[in-house]
Amino acid sequence: MLRILFLAALIWWGGRFLGLPRNLRFGLLAILFAAVLAVQLTLPDGHPLREGTGGAAAPWLLLGGFALVAGFYARIVAGLKTRAQPQDTQMSQPASTFTESELDRYARHIVLRELGGSGQKRLKQARVLVIGAGGLGAPVLQYLAAAGAGTVGVIDDDVVDNANLQRQVIHRDADIGKPKVFSAQAAMQAQNPFVDVRPYNRRLTEETAAELFADYDLILDGTDNFETRYLANRTAVALGKPLISGALSQWEGQLSVFHPAKGGPCYQCIFPEAPAPGLAPSCSEAGVAGPLPGVVGSMMAVEAVKLITGAGAVLQGEMLIYDGLYGETRKIRMARRQGCPVCGNA
Repeated sequence: MLRILFLAALIWWGGRFLGLPRNLRFGLLAILFAAVLAVQLTLPDGHPLREGTGGAAAPWLLLGGFALVAGFYARIVAGLKTRAQPQDTQMSQPASTFTESELDRYARHIVLRELGGSGQKRLKQARVLVIGAGGLGAPVLQYLAAAGAGTVGVIDDDVVDNANLQRQVIHRDADIGKPKVFSAQAAMQAQNPFVDVRPYNRRLTEETAAELFADYDLILDGTDNFETRYLANRTAVALGKPLISGALSQWEGQLSVFHPAKGGPCYQCIFPEAPAPGLAPSCSEAGVAGPLPGVVGSMMAVEAVKLITGAGAVLQGEMLIYDGLYGETRKIRMARRQGCPVCGNA
């Protein structure tokens, strides 16, 4: 059997070296396979030629079946790539076109029934703003870049600290002292050079929020203070932008999608007032399990992909709560609050 496999490899790679067309090499392999199968099915047991080609038909039938499945899968992927690639070519590449490298990179997205080529195009055309490049922002930014979100803005006024590295995995030891937005930008572009990363090394303020949000389709809030959360919520509601918000504490995390323009509640519907000092301690005060931000931030990135592409059902009107200490998740239903000062008239 090894001799036949060696001969097949010689036909394929030797033919390629000699410049034989791909279809001709496939044809020669098919003839070889048919000849071996004929030997196994017609000659009696113990015949030298049958023994020299494996001694049984079953292995060859399994090999042929595997080759058919692999070929069929390759045809499906090639067809999906063709659908994702527009026919007209231009010198400058529009946001809706893909290079061969991108098509190969996003192949696992393109073969997903819920995404396909059209969903990947929406990702490439999307403009996403992430508030915070810390615990939640780190995995959000990494996975948005890996998924092929076309333009990703990140706003944060903090610098990388040694104590961040236990959980903020987008940053490295060599980045200590560097502004987080520039550290994150370097990591994202190293991971995916096709993504346009726009760093804003400043704090989100009432004066700048509306102008900044207007440039983006989707906002993700990974901050750890209520002042910024309420500001992000007010601005997103005023502009009709969807907001994905996440939060962490010790071993537990939560996330939800707030989009009153589509009928759901806003953040302030659920949290009308910030808790009293001491009731919601920060991560530096209460601690946080290192992998927890990765879990919740990755979930936020999944919600972003679904929102952008229209796949599945997003967590609008629901809050997902993850308890890492006991490995449990639960959902709670949420509704708009009558008289909410932020979205009451939205």
